[in-house]
Amino acid sequence: MTSRGWEVLERVRGGEVLVFDGGYGTELFAAGLLNGACPELWNDDHADVVRRIHRGYYEAGSQIVETNTFGGTRLKLNEYHLGDRTRELNEKGARLAREVCPPGSWVAGSIGPTSRLPAEYEPLGDTTDEEYVETFREQAEALAEGGVDLFAVETMMFPQEATAAIRACKAATDLPVMATMFFQFEELHDRDRTMWGESPADVARSLLSAGADVVGMNCGRGPDRAIVIIREMRKETDVPLIAYPNAGLPITRGDTVTYELGPVEMARDYPALLDAGCNIVGACCGSNAEHIRRIAEVVRSRTT
Repeated sequence: MTSRGWEVLERVRGGEVLVFDGGYGTELFAAGLLNGACPELWNDDHADVVRRIHRGYYEAGSQIVETNTFGGTRLKLNEYHLGDRTRELNEKGARLAREVCPPGSWVAGSIGPTSRLPAEYEPLGDTTDEEYVETFREQAEALAEGGVDLFAVETMMFPQEATAAIRACKAATDLPVMATMFFQFEELHDRDRTMWGESPADVARSLLSAGADVVGMNCGRGPDRAIVIIREMRKETDVPLIAYPNAGLPITRGDTVTYELGPVEMARDYPALLDAGCNIVGACCGSNAEHIRRIAEVVRSRTT
């Protein structure tokens, strides 16, 4: 098992800002993924497309690129009747990114939510903490076997699932864990909270106590709110922080979904995001390689 992922923390602690990647759903849909289809299955039957997306982000300036395994837990794959292929699809996802990873860059194993609520949220919840840990550990082991350098536990909605994923990764391997949560902007109160009411400071504390090495936010509204969230987290901790927000809000016209911010518009907020104390920056839904190219230019301009 590689330990190269710890270089990420060393570089950041040494004052370097690193560039993450952009959206995967956006790129997969552009390549022909149908609504309701399983993105992780493309690691097998459209490997060339997935590999091309990874390569595009590296070439755009990403130093850390994720695997196409966001919904790769057995609990999530069961929705597509693919649970028995959990290890295979995660290993293949890791290997595709590894194959095109240039020297001096890294592969992060993407681990997203299961879409299953905790049992304590009756009557809708039905998943125990032990079940979360079991399914996340299986995914983490497969990703590590495929060659990831670190994990990206991301877009988590509530604390129990996030902390279970972190603990599972730590139990499975010795690789570092980045952990991010989804925040909603509450206009009435002019604040950002998780779906379960946690503040950015609350999230930083809970993720760190579970063992995360890097914490932050992803998805959500856009870089304008990421600045506020990171600023609040930075007041709480001096650990490395990561942010990869959406390209603004989605805009739906018929069957077409676009996002508010193009590459130039999105990148304008990144100097302020770096000033807020962010150490690793990227983008999420609605973004592509051109967004990352612009963000990487901002980062380079600050370090030259």
